[in-house]
Amino acid sequence: MKNAAEYFGCNVFNDRKMQERLPKAVYKALRKTIENGEALDLGTANAVAHAMKEWAIELGCTHFTHWFQPMTGVTAEKHDSFITPKGDEAIMEFSGKELIKGEPDASSFPSGGIRATFEARGYTTWDPTSPAFVRDGTLYIPTAFCSYTGEVLDKKTPLLRSMDKLSREAVRLLRLLGKTDVNRVTTTVGPEQEYFLIDRETYKKRPDLIYTGRTLFGAMAPKGQELDDHYFGSIKTRVAEYMRDLDKELWKLGIFAKTKHNEVAPSQHELAPVFTTANIATDHNELTMEVMKKTAEKHGLVCLLHEKPFAGVNGSGKHNNWSISTDTGENLLNPTKCPEDNLQFQLFLAAVIKAVDEYQDLLRITVASAGNDHRLGANEAPPAIISMYLGDDLGALVESIIEGKDYKSHMAAKIETGVDALPDFKKDNSDRNRTSPFAFTGNKFEFRALGSSLNIACPNYILNTMVAEELSQFCEALGDSADIEADAKALVKKVLTEHRRIIFNGDNYSDEWVAEAEKRGLCNYKSLPEAMEHYIDQKNIELFAKNGIVTETEMHARYEIELEQYSKLLNIEALTMLEMAKKSIAPAVMEFAKELAEGISMKKCVSSSISAYAEESLLESLSSQLEAFVKKTSELEAAVSNAAEYSDNLSQAKYYRNTVFALMNELREIGDSMEKQTSRQYWPYPSYGEMLFGV
Repeated sequence: MKNAAEYFGCNVFNDRKMQERLPKAVYKALRKTIENGEALDLGTANAVAHAMKEWAIELGCTHFTHWFQPMTGVTAEKHDSFITPKGDEAIMEFSGKELIKGEPDASSFPSGGIRATFEARGYTTWDPTSPAFVRDGTLYIPTAFCSYTGEVLDKKTPLLRSMDKLSREAVRLLRLLGKTDVNRVTTTVGPEQEYFLIDRETYKKRPDLIYTGRTLFGAMAPKGQELDDHYFGSIKTRVAEYMRDLDKELWKLGIFAKTKHNEVAPSQHELAPVFTTANIATDHNELTMEVMKKTAEKHGLVCLLHEKPFAGVNGSGKHNNWSISTDTGENLLNPTKCPEDNLQFQLFLAAVIKAVDEYQDLLRITVASAGNDHRLGANEAPPAIISMYLGDDLGALVESIIEGKDYKSHMAAKIETGVDALPDFKKDNSDRNRTSPFAFTGNKFEFRALGSSLNIACPNYILNTMVAEELSQFCEALGDSADIEADAKALVKKVLTEHRRIIFNGDNYSDEWVAEAEKRGLCNYKSLPEAMEHYIDQKNIELFAKNGIVTETEMHARYEIELEQYSKLLNIEALTMLEMAKKSIAPAVMEFAKELAEGISMKKCVSSSISAYAEESLLESLSSQLEAFVKKTSELEAAVSNAAEYSDNLSQAKYYRNTVFALMNELREIGDSMEKQTSRQYWPYPSYGEMLFGV
């Protein structure tokens, strides 16, 4: 067998393959486009397209597709063959024009009013900074997506713009500090991906999982995660085989899948990659989620990426490890051994702190979703309140700058194991805070509030834009400085003093923090409708418009899309719940109740002295609950019908959250209680025990 290094990236048209297959002049021109954003002429595009096609055909490809990320939350693709007629024969052709531009139907994707049904034309355009790859006999070309009139209709274009903007502002600041050798700054991301695996045959018996990705009914199994025995535990054979195949498929696609382990909840797992540039990390994460699902099918499993597929156990998130590096190899968020003397680090740290404080609402909005609303603030994920964890060392540095006192590092203390055979070792300067939504972890920030199914382009383009804006302000403040060091130190002190409220190193799960955060004036938006309402606040519109990321029109479109999608998702959940309740659960309980009643009657027929207490008690309990269940089902059905009365998306989303969702929870509570009392042979759906412990 080949080792992983031999086949790594074999299905990617990466830099090595470009060097091998492209003429030197074409390769150099393409590298200038990738590294400096220089325009690509059609002649170069034709040469690249030809080489790309020849390589793909060698791997068995017959089709190509422009692969893009519309506002649906999933990727999109339309496949075209290389086949071109030549008389009675066919030849395989692929032009530079086909490489650069595609034309999907823009009106069939969410546009927030930018495109009407009769305004169908849209365009995809090649992103040369993200390499093409081969899957299932098709050449995939990563692209951006816009409307006929030029408005952005995807998640990737704002990310690419934000990366350019952050690079320009960071380079400006570095030049002011005397760093003239830096020409580009890049944001890097490493997203940790959590997921559940369950048996496919079991999954097929759960319409709620099929339609919505989460269980809408389901009583807890006798065992959950309370023993902490699944986390980092021995990986089951079937799951281990899946993970091996998943690694292999990802490595073929050039994805640096690095870490795999069992997560906290039963049947929950995690995969973490090595970090890469933000746009490639986004493409890789979308690809990873797709490959996860397809690989699961081969093993008779289903991969669940919903944030909360099972109530009562931990849901799934996606930790977004974000950092900034120069083209000279320097990490700008590395404190180095003497952070008190590292003015460059202090400036970039101050910019991030200021950005998170001023745009905390945007960070909360970018992780808001119907699925993630189940996790945030539920003591299994960071709270809905955005704050920053810096740790003991950096916390002390910030305090010393604000107070004007000498800084004393905690130093890296030694851990003494007390066992001769075990080596002593130095511990890290600060602990980890798993309750913090935005934590400093050595030379990067870990944004922990993302949901497992989220496209990471959104949080990252918002992060990039926020920080770029602060760096721009720093450049303006220091541009005419006669004493850059003194003025920069004064600026850092001013910024940290004004924005220290966002820093919190304690327990984010505690009730005390909720009260303290309110005193500090931090926002606490508990659901998507509550958060999304602030997306189009004037300060946020100005941030994106000023920095050329998205226009005000595009922001309003995204606002409408998110609210509409939220309402549609909850509507699907409610309709699924009603179908399960009316067609399966209520009839099943009625049938079991009928059996109980017949048993009671038979006992009494035999002898009046035979006790039917057990059957009578159970029948009375189930009958009472069944009556409440049927009434609550009717209430939910009426509530869903009433949703159509709300004409604007915000009001409708709030109605779904406050009324429909609340009734769904009430209906579920009764249904789950009945499940605990109904005979297994009558209950129509696989139990939590079967789903979570059957793999």
